[in-house]
Amino acid sequence: MFQIKIIGSGVAGLCVARELVNKNTEIKVIDKSDVPGPDSCSWWAGGMLAPWCEGESTEKIIVKLGQESIPWWSKNVNDVVQKGSLVIALSRDESELKRFQRRTNNFDEVENEEISKLEPDLQGRFKRGLFFKKEAHLSPRNSLLQLKEYLIRNGVEFIKEEFQFHDHVHKKEDIIIDCRGLASNDIQKNLRGVKGEMLVIDCPEINLNRPVRLLHPRIPLYIVPRGKGIYMLGATMIESNDNKNISARSLMELLNAAYAINPMFGEAKIKEIGVDARPSYPDNIPSIRRRDNIISVNGLFRHGFLLAPALARMVSEFIFENKIPEIISEYNS
Repeated sequence: MFQIKIIGSGVAGLCVARELVNKNTEIKVIDKSDVPGPDSCSWWAGGMLAPWCEGESTEKIIVKLGQESIPWWSKNVNDVVQKGSLVIALSRDESELKRFQRRTNNFDEVENEEISKLEPDLQGRFKRGLFFKKEAHLSPRNSLLQLKEYLIRNGVEFIKEEFQFHDHVHKKEDIIIDCRGLASNDIQKNLRGVKGEMLVIDCPEINLNRPVRLLHPRIPLYIVPRGKGIYMLGATMIESNDNKNISARSLMELLNAAYAINPMFGEAKIKEIGVDARPSYPDNIPSIRRRDNIISVNGLFRHGFLLAPALARMVSEFIFENKIPEIISEYNS
């Protein structure tokens, strides 16, 4: 029996471990931090399982692979809420809604009365929208914790340490799966960071049932209910490796957009301000790469929870069935 070491315990690493846990092999997950934790990119994720919405700005392969996420997460965690996604725009931004409609599919067109039935607290403020009824969302932090607890119960060893390739001695048949995200740019120079900024707010006066996307020409907003009046607002996309500081402009625009959805959000309490740098390749499409006994799973961009299940499946098939992944490229490309 050979050993598999998974480096990184964010959403990619945990999903890969979950796919491999029943394959009669020894698995170790190595990370410098505990999971879940605020220094992980996955900690700040929106948790939207919205493959059809993502078709507005991504390639068809992302939409296709993302559809695996809803049944996968529903099978493995108990936090999945499948009430769809609602996309809306203010009257002045009607052209943005039409553009979104042209670029996506698998939605129902809804008007004022139907929008109010779906989300009464939108107060009839929006004349038209798009309802993607098959989409879902989850709580990223709870889901990561549930995955880790399951893996521990099933014999996976978690090691808290700063992994260095040259410090570890391996049998030639052992496999290392590198899921470190942006930290992997020490050996993959074409990885870049895309900065995302988000807020967690407390506003029990408002009850939204599903993720709502407010379209805007400059910064579209999504707001995701976490339950008990807690919402996540996000997120910007800025070409930057900065994962520490939110800009004043971004903070104001996120809050202004929330206020446009319902003025009651102006009374919300800000519980957290989050910033992360999401690992991305130049084409914003993730990739599985292999060099000798090292397999890399990286470049998930802003689609970590959406695409990690499909990539984990492909890694398992690659190792145990010698099946070439649908998304694979040269290690140094």
